[in-house]
Amino acid sequence: MPKFLVPLYSAALLSLLPLAARAVPQAQPASPPSSTPTTSSTPPASPPSLSLNAAIERALSSHPRLRAATFEVEAADGAVQQAALPPNPSLGVEQEDTRRETRTLTVLLSQPLEIGGQRAARTALARRGRDLSQAELDALRAELRADVVQAYFAALVAQERVSAADESLRIAGGGAAATARRVAAGKLSPVDETRARVAEATARIELRQAQADRLAARHALAASVGIDEALIGALDGSAASLPALPAEADVARRMADAPVLRRARLEVERAQAAYELERARRIPDLTVTVGAKRAQEIGRNQAVIGVSMPIPLFDRNQGAQREALKRRQAAEQLAEAESMRLRADVLSAADELEARADEVDALQRTVLPGAREAYTAATRGFELGKFGFLDVLDAQRTWLQARMQWLDALARAHRANADLERRLGAPAQQK
Repeated sequence: MPKFLVPLYSAALLSLLPLAARAVPQAQPASPPSSTPTTSSTPPASPPSLSLNAAIERALSSHPRLRAATFEVEAADGAVQQAALPPNPSLGVEQEDTRRETRTLTVLLSQPLEIGGQRAARTALARRGRDLSQAELDALRAELRADVVQAYFAALVAQERVSAADESLRIAGGGAAATARRVAAGKLSPVDETRARVAEATARIELRQAQADRLAARHALAASVGIDEALIGALDGSAASLPALPAEADVARRMADAPVLRRARLEVERAQAAYELERARRIPDLTVTVGAKRAQEIGRNQAVIGVSMPIPLFDRNQGAQREALKRRQAAEQLAEAESMRLRADVLSAADELEARADEVDALQRTVLPGAREAYTAATRGFELGKFGFLDVLDAQRTWLQARMQWLDALARAHRANADLERRLGAPAQQK
């Protein structure tokens, strides 16, 4: 830059500084960091409600135990594929003498031939194992479904227990307050107020226990479904909705195809396939050998053909055959025992379900309305001075005990239904 232009540039820059200062806005002082974290005004979205059918579908689609059983079935498919493969040939090379002029080189290719039907018997045994793995998967589906049903209704009953305990605490608190007013007015003894306070404290303890039971029931439900408990919202169901009693013809039909009987029958079939395989192994394999031999002394190649087979003089696989036969007979006896045990368990569960359903019906139609009416009458009579406080406490205790008995009957009915479904398996339309 020419030196004579330096003063001109300096003057121009100095004249522009005030304009730049006016153009740039004044920086605001930084606000000190707040110690309170910024929270969003939008509350976190609660998980959607969960119905029984949705819980069952979720468990049957993504439960880890079910995925593990599916992998077992796929592993059994690999066993079937491997069992159907024939034995590999073997390649051998032999050399006689090390001198170039007199050495002989032989190349042999040997192929074992299973002439006793061993490969077919081995494949049949692997297929029976695959069928058994599939039956285990089906049985696990029925078990998971029954577990979800039982856990779902147990959570509903626990939820009802919390509601009942909360109502009990509200009633006890109201009674304690009314008793305190009447004691202050000189109409009741302070002993009655003490009893009312004890009843209120007992109701509060029962409410806390019911809340803990509800939390444990939700934990069990999440474990049976196979999801995190945070994903379970409100339960879209009613604990009072009892399942219909199954008809005898339906029970007999489903009992014949129950998971435990299918597994027992497949165990017999697998034992029979194992026996057939051991019978096939009594015939030894035939090995065919072909090759070529190069003799240097005569200067030409010679064909080599051979056949070999073990002589079943001592070992005719008789011990393995006897073992497989006895195992098949044992499997038949176990299948018969499973059939008798299943019949007894199914009939017992059906009787239990019918008895609990009758108990729930009787409690709903007679006991609960009567106990509620007696409690209401005792409360009104106490307010009018016609009944003592002990009458109110007794009526209140009877009403709450009847409601808890109703909830217990509901829980036992749903448990009996789950046991019945677990033994009979899922109905055909739900498989």
